Amino acid sequence: MFTETGQPAARGLDRSSSSLTGIRRCVHAVQMGRWLRPNPRVGEEEEEAEKEYQVDVLPDRLKSSRSSRAPSLRSLSRLADDVEGGFLRGHIAHPDNEWYRIWTRGLPWNLFLLDMVGQIAFLIDIALRFLVAYRDPDTLCIVYNPTSIAVRYCKSNFIFDLLGCFPWDVIYKACGRKEEVRYLLWIRMTRTQKVTQFFRDLEKDIRVNYLFTRIVKLIVVELYFTHTAACIFYYLATTLPESMEGYTWIGSLQLGDYSYSHFRDIDLTTRYITSMYFAIVTMTTVGYGDIHAVNLREMIFIMIYVSFGMVLGAYLIGNMTAIIVKGSATERFRDQMKEAIMYMNRHKLGKDIREQIKGHLRLQYESSRTEASVLRDIPISIRAKISQTLYMPYIERTPLFKGCSAEFLQQIVARLQEEFYLPEEVVLEQGSVVDQLYFVCQGALEGVGIGKDGQEEASLMFEQGNSFGEIAILCNIPQPYNIRVCELCRLLRLDKESLTYILEIYFADGRKLLSNLTESKEYGLRVKQIGPDIKFHIGKQEEELTLRVNTAAFHGELNQLTDLIRAGVDPKNTDYDGRSPLHLAASKGYEEVAQFLIHEGVDINCTDNFGNTPLLEAVKQGHDRVASLLFIKGAKLNLENAGIHLCMAVSKRETDFIRGALAYGADPNSKDYDHRHPLHIAAAEGLYIMAKLLVDAGASVLVTDRRGTTPLDEGRKSGNKIHQRLCSVFPCHR
Repeated sequence: MFTETGQPAARGLDRSSSSLTGIRRCVHAVQMGRWLRPNPRVGEEEEEAEKEYQVDVLPDRLKSSRSSRAPSLRSLSRLADDVEGGFLRGHIAHPDNEWYRIWTRGLPWNLFLLDMVGQIAFLIDIALRFLVAYRDPDTLCIVYNPTSIAVRYCKSNFIFDLLGCFPWDVIYKACGRKEEVRYLLWIRMTRTQKVTQFFRDLEKDIRVNYLFTRIVKLIVVELYFTHTAACIFYYLATTLPESMEGYTWIGSLQLGDYSYSHFRDIDLTTRYITSMYFAIVTMTTVGYGDIHAVNLREMIFIMIYVSFGMVLGAYLIGNMTAIIVKGSATERFRDQMKEAIMYMNRHKLGKDIREQIKGHLRLQYESSRTEASVLRDIPISIRAKISQTLYMPYIERTPLFKGCSAEFLQQIVARLQEEFYLPEEVVLEQGSVVDQLYFVCQGALEGVGIGKDGQEEASLMFEQGNSFGEIAILCNIPQPYNIRVCELCRLLRLDKESLTYILEIYFADGRKLLSNLTESKEYGLRVKQIGPDIKFHIGKQEEELTLRVNTAAFHGELNQLTDLIRAGVDPKNTDYDGRSPLHLAASKGYEEVAQFLIHEGVDINCTDNFGNTPLLEAVKQGHDRVASLLFIKGAKLNLENAGIHLCMAVSKRETDFIRGALAYGADPNSKDYDHRHPLHIAAAEGLYIMAKLLVDAGASVLVTDRRGTTPLDEGRKSGNKIHQRLCSVFPCHR
């Protein structure tokens, strides 16, 4: 042994029994003194080693040793010269070779150069991160703006990446080997995100077996967890003073006849395997008892480690279960992609369409993790509020909905679906039947018309706030031009069925949509060639609305009629026969409906294509209350060819009509094409009541027809009693 000053102890050299040991140590000291000059090692162990191997002068006491040991000493001295010179035999190096010992320096000293190469690589990666575009997670668009790239990286992992590249080993030594500084090496653990991203990309690669990838990923997670724990176990043992290393899990370890009491002298591989064994056995809670915690620090860490180990075990089991039942979204994406590839191979599709299909499937997979996919299981009422918050700003800026009611827009927003499209995709093709209305949320598209010669004509641009497909849907015509994606687009889609259902309720807003098509400058170029189609559709819609109003009036549905008119339908419009809602209400005798329509300003003297007014309809059907209401409001019969109508009514014995017509202004002396008067018919038919109504209303018994016959003559010819009664009424004409 050597003293702290580096001089050999006299006691060990005086005894003959220990002379050989002293010689060997001295020779070893000679060797080490030549090539192990100042060589600091970690902590107190390094200082002790340096003192032990410092040899200033070979002790004189060594000369008094036995002469038989001199050859060995000289031989060992020559061996030291050979070792110092380089190789021992040919190209085989001695384990104590100076250059080999430089190479075997472990981190942070032994492999310092390799560590520096790694840090330089990470520094280069940091610089590249400022020059690489990224995909926006909200819009899925590629962002090329340098400022946005820099801001995004600085807000994410830049600080940790930069701190991880610091030479903490050098800083640790410069700060006096303070353990607090050494802890900062844990910052480099953030680099595991790159491994996670690597496995995530590998899982989506259909060329690699998914089951194999997931199993390898789980094994890596488990090994990394136990490796970290093994390092911490060893760190806890080595940070205690050397005198207390026996009170650590490894310093007190005894495996059979093998003791770890001087574990620092054991090779690094054995120490690492022992630590890994302790970590794995502890994590799996096997607990053989051969290795266990000894001091309080180790107990605390094992409690934390076992707790996290249970979580990791649940994670591993859950993932294995998910692999078996195929429940992950990534695996569903892979299956979908495989089926698509099989389909494309079966039908021998071209390369372009193959790339479009695969690109669209990838895009759908990426976008499935956005807002929209999580809304499917949420109640409609809550979903509508969410959609209103997300999509209403885009819909309000759309020229198509300018001036529409807020209720109408809310219904539109609640039924929107979000979709993404890659560049060069054709969303709508020219000549196709359109059943979807699209709104541009983000991105850009172009509308390209294909001429008869197959050449592309002038194109239109669609950007945020624009819509397309509305012309084909609202006018029921084929799509007039292609819609092609220029850059990655986020679109809002509304199917035609939902739009039609909403328009059936919000009639006024439907009319506003058509008005916006024809009047808005945004649609000027697009509707220029299809103006007649739009006008035709507007007229058709007006007819449909009028028909609905008339139907409600015909059935006496006052509430529905009120809703229709409040929604903006004009009650003054007439149907294909020129009938207004008041005609139908009067003919059915709906007094309340008639009164409501009169209040809404419907023309009470409107005449249909058959010459009938609402009052005449009420009179024909015998609805006295409605007729009285209309007459009070100023309605007139406007009975054209009154003689014909009255004569026919008399011949049909329609007493109520005669009474009503006469009461509301019909001329009893009107005549038909033969100059016959209603009284002629009544006298000829012997209809005394009819004749009396006519006479009481002012009909003359002396009027003559084309042949000069009077009503009295008709009564006399027919031989009925009406002649006598008429004569009794008018005795001067017997």
